[in-house]
Amino acid sequence: MIKLLSIALLACLVFRMITNRWPWQKKLAGPKASGPSFATAQARALLGVEAGADRRAIVEAHRRRLALVHPDRGGSSEQVHEANAARDLLLAQLPAEG
Repeated sequence: MIKLLSIALLACLVFRMITNRWPWQKKLAGPKASGPSFATAQARALLGVEAGADRRAIVEAHRRRLALVHPDRGGSSEQVHEANAARDLLLAQLPAEG
């Protein structure tokens, strides 16, 4: 019985370390509507494009950003990944071409 309690306690501590909450606590729900729009705003700011930018403008802004932050030019691979993620997010939100 003591082994079972110690395993349960250990599992609770590991859960707390990973999720920063206890297993019996509810998840804190943030405002869901502002999540994607905030990420979109950050992506637009990173690439320097306006809200109504089309595919061509997004791709060109991405190329300009990569020219600035490429590791061969003194940038980092993390900055390249951020620019790629911003491009992918903005392109995914464009209406389908038809």
